[in-house]
Amino acid sequence: MERVRHTTIELEQRARELRQEATPAEHVLWDALRAGRLDGLKFRRQHPVGRFVLDFYCAAHRLCVELDGGVHEQQRDRDAARDQELLALGVRTLRFGNEQVWHDLAGVVSAIQAATRQERR
Repeated sequence: MERVRHTTIELEQRARELRQEATPAEHVLWDALRAGRLDGLKFRRQHPVGRFVLDFYCAAHRLCVELDGGVHEQQRDRDAARDQELLALGVRTLRFGNEQVWHDLAGVVSAIQAATRQERR
């Protein structure tokens, strides 16, 4: 499988910074995804791809998982364009609100799991 990166040193530095500044919701979801806890899949957090830093990324399935806070309500068009640009690179995006992580972590994890299983068919 071809590696999808096409990134810059500056973006990789920003990704390192974002890993240090993770939101509480990102910490919670990371705890559920890290170390192969979801079907043995490897996820990376704050992973640079193209000109973007993805909240969570599973290279085996080219799956991006984004957690959206309140600011994303005002930038839906921008997020949709970003998702389309990632899709052109072969990366699918799942989006969840921070509130979903807080109130239905099991549902979020189940949706991620379903997306990885759907691709296996």
